[in-house]
Amino acid sequence: MESATLGIIGCGAISDVYFEAGNRFDALDIVACADLDTERAESKADEYGVPRVLPTEDLLADPEIDVAVVLTPAGTHGDLVSAALQAGKHAYTEKPLAATKDEGEAILETAAERGLTVGVAPDTVLGTGIQTCRDLIDEDRIGDPVGATAFWSNHGHEHWHPDPDGFYAEGGGPLFDMGPYYLTSLVTLLGPIQSVAGTANTPFEEREITSEPRRGERIPVSVPTHETAVVTFENGATGTLLTSFDVWESELPGFEIYGTEGTLSVTNPNRFDGTPRVHLSDDDDGEWREVTVERDHPGQQRGLGLVDLAYSLDSDWDHRTSGDLGFHVLEAMDGIRESAEEGAYVQLSAQCERPPSVPDGFPTDVGPAGDAE
Repeated sequence: MESATLGIIGCGAISDVYFEAGNRFDALDIVACADLDTERAESKADEYGVPRVLPTEDLLADPEIDVAVVLTPAGTHGDLVSAALQAGKHAYTEKPLAATKDEGEAILETAAERGLTVGVAPDTVLGTGIQTCRDLIDEDRIGDPVGATAFWSNHGHEHWHPDPDGFYAEGGGPLFDMGPYYLTSLVTLLGPIQSVAGTANTPFEEREITSEPRRGERIPVSVPTHETAVVTFENGATGTLLTSFDVWESELPGFEIYGTEGTLSVTNPNRFDGTPRVHLSDDDDGEWREVTVERDHPGQQRGLGLVDLAYSLDSDWDHRTSGDLGFHVLEAMDGIRESAEEGAYVQLSAQCERPPSVPDGFPTDVGPAGDAE
């Protein structure tokens, strides 16, 4: 299989794991990078052996590049993915697909018209943790799924991130930042979403940065920062979702699926690995039990979604972190916020299939750089 040639747009904090993926997986070949801060792009290029640093416009116009990889702040994803498609490139973006449902719809329409492929993070659903949970559900270990809870909270990224502005601007907030991990996993585990209802709150108009180098600076908040939702799936199961930047501490369970025959404690969807636990109705001891993870996904790390996309371009591989899935999650999040404003359930319109489970042994082309982990 030929490597997909990649151009990375955005060389901030998240970019390192993608540059590392370019050196780890034989299916990927990073040939250029771009950033508004040219010095930052040049530093990353030097560190990871990327041959060229280009302005974004030149990167998108370069005929050598197959896939544009968008790693910029969330509010810019829609414009950059659309520009990549207009330039004839396939595109992969960090989550979310776009800041609004309308932007997401336009992306899918352009991709379909031009015969191009769009991929969207998170790709942690491709790892051994969530895929083992998927196996347990498919094997009816907990019976028929009845419901789910998915809770994530902290007191904001301004306490650790050097440039947290984007988390509180359009395309940000805890739902759009952390919600994709849980919603993408829920669709992978339970299937497509039928409807959502939500509530939202913004207790602080500003947030004070306590991380370096901008300690003491105050930034405006233009999105909800405490968001809850009821999620109804097409199979009849219902889920409760909480994402918040306004919780100092919590003892809530993180992620659970409830079935007619037991409960599944799901692995952290922000990681590739992890050990699921089950509590089954026919267990005479009535105890939680760890499930042995028998899957082996060599070199699993962020950037695996790029391998997923690359495989789909060069074979009949089912694209799992697809634009359709990314848009389905975006429509759900957009619907949660719409519901919070309107006080009514929102029915989802996008057609989305439950992604197939990932074959054990994926990916199959880990290069020498992947042997270290």
